[in-house]
Amino acid sequence: MGFQETDIHSLEFNPFDKISKQWMLITAGNEEKSNTMTASWGGVGIMWGKEVATAYIRPQRYTKEFVDREERFTLSFLPEEHRKALNVCGSVSGRNVEDKWKEAGLHPFYVDGTTGVEEAEMVLVCRKLYAQEMKPECFIEKECDEKWYPTKDYHTMYIAEIEKVLVRK
Repeated sequence: MGFQETDIHSLEFNPFDKISKQWMLITAGNEEKSNTMTASWGGVGIMWGKEVATAYIRPQRYTKEFVDREERFTLSFLPEEHRKALNVCGSVSGRNVEDKWKEAGLHPFYVDGTTGVEEAEMVLVCRKLYAQEMKPECFIEKECDEKWYPTKDYHTMYIAEIEKVLVRK
């Protein structure tokens, strides 16, 4: 494996660019079966005295089944040369292809009982702490509900402790 563990406090990156513009892959599962999906919504910060990441997954996404079932998931950040793979992972469901990893030209690697993406430049290994389905009655700004959820397929929000940060050597 071409990664080394790094202290989370040594990281220097802009989460707005890293998540929203560069995108990330949310991955979960084990050596028998795993799935990954592209995401551009999420965050990092502090909650309950822990370094955490938040991830948001719609109910129809196949990866959600893996995240719900497992204790851990990863957030993998790939360099720009893998933009095509990110597009595949955001548009092709693992339910509908024999091997989504192969389809995207990516390779899984296994760490701490979960799956990361070998081509990543950084991987956050996350342990779930909290999950909650977003609800229409909780929107203060109703325009967000109308704009982003016309079919009412509300995300589940996951708050997870970042247990390990791996960076490419």
